[in-house]
Amino acid sequence: MPSVKRDFGVVPQATRPGPQCDDCEIREISVCRSMSPPDLARLQAIISTTHVAAGQPITHEGEPAESLFNVVSGAVKLYKLLPDGRRQITGFLFPGDFLGIALNDTYVYTAEALTPVRLCRFPRRRLEALLREIPNLEHELLNEVATELVAAQDQMLLLGRKTARERVASFLLMLDRGTKRTNRPPNILDLPMSRGDIADYLGLTTETVSRTFTQLRKAGVIALTHRGEVEILDRAGLEAESEGG
Repeated sequence: MPSVKRDFGVVPQATRPGPQCDDCEIREISVCRSMSPPDLARLQAIISTTHVAAGQPITHEGEPAESLFNVVSGAVKLYKLLPDGRRQITGFLFPGDFLGIALNDTYVYTAEALTPVRLCRFPRRRLEALLREIPNLEHELLNEVATELVAAQDQMLLLGRKTARERVASFLLMLDRGTKRTNRPPNILDLPMSRGDIADYLGLTTETVSRTFTQLRKAGVIALTHRGEVEILDRAGLEAESEGG
């Protein structure tokens, strides 16, 4: 796949004309869900579809925020680099999640595709113009900002107060809540991120994360499938583990 210049760098990707929003598989869980057909048509006119390969960046921390994105398929990780070069993963995004909300016109984190990702891409200036004319869309974006704030508060609690076992259990429950909107089997969690990614997010070592997964498996709370998925066997037990019970 050829590399083409994007407004935040050069990554292997392909951009195509906008999607058919009426047939979009994430329509009911995205920022577009409450829009009327005429407003949706106006939004569709500014959207393009972008494909990003696994391991490639979507946004770069500190670079001009020229575009915003809605995740249509795949998984994305968000991270910031500390002054000493260490990486702190701040979140994971899945279909229906919004990406690229900026501070002072620059991206506040780097977003990287964990798997092949398909995105709806919104030019920022054109989207801002529409927000003044489409109140429903502005309301949905404000909800996205509120969701990001709640996620940041939840992570502060994870890093500041919980034990390793409580952190891993809380992470699995968070992942379950974040992906239950998609069509997947009940109680089955796909983990596209590595154990190292989970460790960076939870402020643990990779070894501690792997050991804790084993402990939860032996306790009969989860099962680890041969496909790398996690099956929740005892939801009440997992919830108790997340609270130190």
